[in-house]
Amino acid sequence: MARFTRVSSNRMWLTIIAFASIQLHYLNMGVDAKLADRGRLVKMRKEQTSASSVMNSRVFGKRTKLSKELPIEGPKYRGKDRWEAEMSNHLRQFDETVEKSALRGSKNNHDGLHENYLDRGLGNQLTGCCSTYSAYSADNLCYKYGENCATGCEPSHDSGDGDCQMAGLSFIGVSFSVNTASGNPYSYQLCDQFYMENIIDRDYEYVMSMDEDGWLVGAGYKSFDFSGKMPYIDSSHTELLRVGSLDPEYGGTTISQVYAAMSSISFSPLSIFPEYVKGGGKGGSNDGDDEVPSGDITFIVSVVEEFEDNDNYSLYEYFLDNLFNAMDAVNGGPCMDDHDTDPHVSMSRGVKFKSSYHEQQYFYKVNLEVAVWQSMYPNGVVIGSNTKANFPPNEAQKNRSYVGYGNLYFFFDRLNITKAFSPSRELYNAESYYSTLTQNDVSSFYASTTSIDFNYQGSGSQDNNNYYEHNPYSWNANMAMHDMTDGWDLPPNCYQEGETFVGIPLSRASGSKLQSSSTFQTQFDFEQLVDRNYTYMKEFGTNHGWLIGEMINNGPGSIVDKDTSHIPIFYTGTTNPDMGGISLSNLIKVLKKIDFGTLYIKPAFLFQDEDGAVKLQFEADSNSAMGYLYDNLCKMLGLSWNYDSPYNDVGAYTNCAMHAAGDRAAYGCGPENGNQGGFCPQMTLGYRVAFQSDDHAAAFFERGNNYVDYWRSLYPSGAAVGTDSFCPNGGCLGLFLNRYDLYQVFKPDMGGSWVEYNGATFAPTISPAPTSDGGCDNPHNSHLDKCFRKTSPRRAPTVAWDSLGPVGQLSVFLVSFMAVTLSASIFLARARKRRRRGESYMGFLLRDMTNGKKRRKKKLRKKKKRKDKGVEESLLGADAKSSRSNRSGSRSRSRLPPTAPRSRSKSKSGRSHSRPRESSRHRSRSSSRRRDGGDGESRRSSSSKHRSRSSSKKRDDGEHRSRSSS
Repeated sequence: MARFTRVSSNRMWLTIIAFASIQLHYLNMGVDAKLADRGRLVKMRKEQTSASSVMNSRVFGKRTKLSKELPIEGPKYRGKDRWEAEMSNHLRQFDETVEKSALRGSKNNHDGLHENYLDRGLGNQLTGCCSTYSAYSADNLCYKYGENCATGCEPSHDSGDGDCQMAGLSFIGVSFSVNTASGNPYSYQLCDQFYMENIIDRDYEYVMSMDEDGWLVGAGYKSFDFSGKMPYIDSSHTELLRVGSLDPEYGGTTISQVYAAMSSISFSPLSIFPEYVKGGGKGGSNDGDDEVPSGDITFIVSVVEEFEDNDNYSLYEYFLDNLFNAMDAVNGGPCMDDHDTDPHVSMSRGVKFKSSYHEQQYFYKVNLEVAVWQSMYPNGVVIGSNTKANFPPNEAQKNRSYVGYGNLYFFFDRLNITKAFSPSRELYNAESYYSTLTQNDVSSFYASTTSIDFNYQGSGSQDNNNYYEHNPYSWNANMAMHDMTDGWDLPPNCYQEGETFVGIPLSRASGSKLQSSSTFQTQFDFEQLVDRNYTYMKEFGTNHGWLIGEMINNGPGSIVDKDTSHIPIFYTGTTNPDMGGISLSNLIKVLKKIDFGTLYIKPAFLFQDEDGAVKLQFEADSNSAMGYLYDNLCKMLGLSWNYDSPYNDVGAYTNCAMHAAGDRAAYGCGPENGNQGGFCPQMTLGYRVAFQSDDHAAAFFERGNNYVDYWRSLYPSGAAVGTDSFCPNGGCLGLFLNRYDLYQVFKPDMGGSWVEYNGATFAPTISPAPTSDGGCDNPHNSHLDKCFRKTSPRRAPTVAWDSLGPVGQLSVFLVSFMAVTLSASIFLARARKRRRRGESYMGFLLRDMTNGKKRRKKKLRKKKKRKDKGVEESLLGADAKSSRSNRSGSRSRSRLPPTAPRSRSKSKSGRSHSRPRESSRHRSRSSSRRRDGGDGESRRSSSSKHRSRSSSKKRDDGEHRSRSSS
């Protein structure tokens, strides 16, 4: 038994050493096996970080109330107690530890978060996310994030015409659309009279930023514009009659009713006179004290009123009366305006200038252009074009016909003209002269007009005499949480805004949306979160409807966009390197070098932010693969800010990103983060949504969050979105030129990338051969997937470990842990039993291992000796074996007790009757001799003992038969 224990001990130490080697090997591989959420450890230690101390603050500081004042009654009052008491106690307890700034002002090292970007292999991170708050409902989690899900934030519109339940944007008006080389190639050329391109600042000489739509006039934007604006066609127009909603069930007027009314009246060509360009207006979102004020830019025009002889009413007034009467005759709905609008052309919204000086210079320049137009058309001009077109835009290239002059158009929405209505007569000669004047040389008008002879300073562009100038060093990381209906505040050395970003595509295609939509995920159906029937909402504050895709012929006349659902993660800014940005090609090179893990997302709650946008918040887990990706994007492409600078192998950087190099996911939104950074995964469903009342808003968010709770139970650890044809394994990253255009897709774990643009998919860019001379040895080819994999191959152990998957890795870890603990238990048991008095465990370990080596050497010598004897027996032959067997048998009999002579005779008799069993008797005698001591080479095998007992029993049976025969 002692020898068996020593053998087990040796095996135990070999097992311990083997598994310790395995553990050390995988630790050297850089695999991070930490769970994605460590919040429970913090709770067990009763620690609190400075980040969680300011969880309810988006900007530096803390508050114990929401950003909006809570009323004394209503849904807000009823919902306030669900968060206020907890947060107030929390902030009072940790008031002394709150840090006011993490990314601005004095340097903050943030120990533990400033790893070098090469220190973490993102592809080796464990997947899944968001386990800390799995038990929380969407409503409770909403208040954990410091938001209010009990009511809406946009002012409700309870007053007005009670019969109109849906506000709409459809109208009848005049188009000023142009087509130029700098704009969208699909823009209509419907206005030859005004050079609209001359009154916009496409080169950002004066303007700093605008909303995501950019300039609404001047030919629109190309798809690959450096600014990343929405690639819309020119939508410049002036309204003459706001038709409003097109859904008769909600007080609207149908399209067929509008067509019938317009066909029943006649009108003469209307002349338009250019007045001036003005600024002002409500602009975009709420501007802070440190931000540049934003506003709208509007081109004011007027309809020239002509009078017949001895008539007190102008032709335009007669037209309006006839139009209203015609609409009433076809039973137009109550949502239609009962008065004409003030003619104007909206040029841009949410505009921010670089300074008040730049603003003055801009308005002087563009109004000087308007002065030229006034000199060209002293009595106004009939708008039109000598080109061909067809409506609506999706049929613009089919069956095109002559446009002509003096047309009125029905706009289903701002971008979609569905029908043109021609005037009742041709142009007079004087009217034709002015309408076709631009077909000739007009340089003399520009040369002769050197001053502005009308007053435009009171138009709103200079109402505020206060001097202002954009301070780029007032930029902070919170500005990444941006209202897209307003302009950006740009960081230092950035001279052009940009909407380019990387994020997670979430759009889907369905029969109710434009067919150009692509399906990028099947896990979430966001239709359950919107209100297409206007059960709860009243209107949108912009021309955009629901951003998850607007239906064709939708009631409110919102822009018919395809589904643009996405989660923005990192805004890279403009792709114009001459204006401080990073080129699109260099941006793709940098993104290809990021080895990120599968991106998991988990919906948290539905709410409306302080800018009126309805958003779906996703859990901001800073320890997830998305959090690690954000950290590395900041390290590689972030701004040089607060003593932190970016670094990447490509050597390409940008001054226009909206994230700092020192920013981290741990500084982002959420109860466990600092609420001071730019990491906050959200998806916008609609801009400036106004509800019918506070109670309607509360019911809307309650319904939506009930569905979010279903998703939270369905995906407790998040979901890696994708489809069978697009990112089948899920968790891909997309590069968006703007909200509308997904351009490049990157698979996790360096799985390759491909172009996904405008509904088309191109082959993955895993090049069969480098594109430059020299192969992969040429640094210019380092960005290619093939060359990167060749120069940076993944080690075989890493690949093998990853191939096991989460379940296999966990199994290996558990088996290793169990083996180590079992070996340790056996060692402790042996040590307690065998160690000497006063001997330490380490001393016993050394002594036991030393003795084990000696025993193994002795055993080897004995085994060698037995082997030599076996060779000797084979050489002596069978006779020698018989001789030794007889001698062995005689020695065995001589050792029997003296009281057993009879047994020996019987044994002989037994042997005479059992001659064939000689080998058995030989084994029996050998076993007996070894049990009695022998030469010390006994075996302790239980099978040998069994054979000995069996042989003895057989001899006894033989003796019994011998006695019977005698």
